[in-house]
Amino acid sequence: MKKTNNKKAIIIAAAAVLLVAAATAVILVLSGVFKSAPEPGEGIVGVISDNWDPGVEKPTGEQKKGTQIPGYSSAVMNAGDKTLKISIGNPKENKVGMFATLKLRDGAVLYESELLKPGQGLEEVPLSQTLEKGEYEAMVVYQCVLLDEKNTKLNAAESGFTLIVK
Repeated sequence: MKKTNNKKAIIIAAAAVLLVAAATAVILVLSGVFKSAPEPGEGIVGVISDNWDPGVEKPTGEQKKGTQIPGYSSAVMNAGDKTLKISIGNPKENKVGMFATLKLRDGAVLYESELLKPGQGLEEVPLSQTLEKGEYEAMVVYQCVLLDEKNTKLNAAESGFTLIVK
């Protein structure tokens, strides 16, 4: 009789452990712990050209060394528009890939690109939200990566500009 009680106790204890483990797994899944980080470029993508031209003079001499980062002073758009005409891309002289993120100084992300290989970019950026009239401090953050299988992160650079919404 003691063996039967011991077997029942072991079965009940094992069932309780499995129940707790299953409940923990469900809670972790529902809370998003196992979600993978979003891939850059998920959502709005835009039309990326393989022959992107930044529209600036080609670097010469000392300027040719290192990674080239496009810069901006300002950009203008209309209130309520869902696209911004600004040239975002990776100059063909570069030897690295880039992910570009257009965001406001307050942290609101307006656009995240997919991997931009050297010579790839876009002239019209689809935005994740519309903006009201006003002037905004904005920036494009360029995350440089190796063009390897893992897109190993290198350094990043910010290009700040004034976004004028009419």
